[in-house]
Amino acid sequence: MRILLAEDDSVLADGLTRSLRQSGYATDCVKNGLEADSALSTQDFDLLILDLGLPKMPGLEVLRRLRARNSRLPVLILTAGDSIEQRVKGLDLGADDFMAKPFALSELEARVRALTRRGAGGGPTVIKHGPLSYDQVGRIAYMNDQMLDLSARELGLLEVLLQRTGRLVSKEQLVDHLCEWGEEVSNNAIEVYVHRLRKKIEVGGVRIATVRGLGYCLEKYTDPNAPAAIKEQGTPPPT
Repeated sequence: MRILLAEDDSVLADGLTRSLRQSGYATDCVKNGLEADSALSTQDFDLLILDLGLPKMPGLEVLRRLRARNSRLPVLILTAGDSIEQRVKGLDLGADDFMAKPFALSELEARVRALTRRGAGGGPTVIKHGPLSYDQVGRIAYMNDQMLDLSARELGLLEVLLQRTGRLVSKEQLVDHLCEWGEEVSNNAIEVYVHRLRKKIEVGGVRIATVRGLGYCLEKYTDPNAPAAIKEQGTPPPT
């Protein structure tokens, strides 16, 4: 999951960036509204954390422009005040949630988890795929109720694939969702991450299919112990 943080307070921005990265989110930070608008116009994110008091372009204008481009990106607004008027304006412009400073970091992280789930289509906090389950709150994966030892990048990759089960995800899309600005991540590196994750989950019968030239797909799970007639109903990966 990739987050854009638009916050001009350097101390707060640095603290939030470190915390979000420790929680496994690829996090990019901008310090003014013009940079935020430019980034949102040209790149894909899974969540925007937006301070209203940004220099060069107010946060509400950033939000207005975002929604004018018909973007459904989840937006969490931060503001130094607890003004009802600001809340109303932000919500009317399409904000999804609102927090007044100062706030508890644990609450912000909980709201981030809720909004990223909503942006991915909502659903339960635990995603299940056959014997594989992924706790989106704790960011822990289990195979047959045994916790998997996955790196932060492997967890991020698994989350993207689980939220798009049965759909192709290109290498470019994986880079967009998993990597921050300035990270030099090649297609070969993505292949390595997929290979490592594949080895850890295929022992439980969960397969990542590769469609050459197009990307990857987490296949629909068919219980190997199911009768043959039921297995035949499984949907093959797109070609």
